[in-house]
Amino acid sequence: QVQLKESGGGLVQTGASLKLACTASGHTNIRYHTGWFREAPGKEREFVAAIEWSTDTTHYADSMKGRFFISRDHAKNTVNLQMTNLTPSDTAVYYCAGLRFEGFSPQFWGQGTQVTVSS
Repeated sequence: QVQLKESGGGLVQTGASLKLACTASGHTNIRYHTGWFREAPGKEREFVAAIEWSTDTTHYADSMKGRFFISRDHAKNTVNLQMTNLTPSDTAVYYCAGLRFEGFSPQFWGQGTQVTVSS
């Protein structure tokens, strides 16, 4: 079993940047891609970005390209999400997920971290 824990959320103003971290613990020998999703109030959870297990190839939702950047810190067993030029529409709970190799479907989730962007 792998446990994922998100950190780095908070309250920021429009135009600010914020860096989220997803740290894995438990059976870290289990292989999986890692993704970030977000869920805004009254909306469905949506895909933000993903990074592949062995190649560190990155994938982004079209609306996030150029503003959000996903990366992996191998030494800390952490996947980061750097978010820039934030707007109130980015307000959501951000979740980290372990993704299956086939189809990139979520296999397990972290508990989420709240990001609030004020105008």
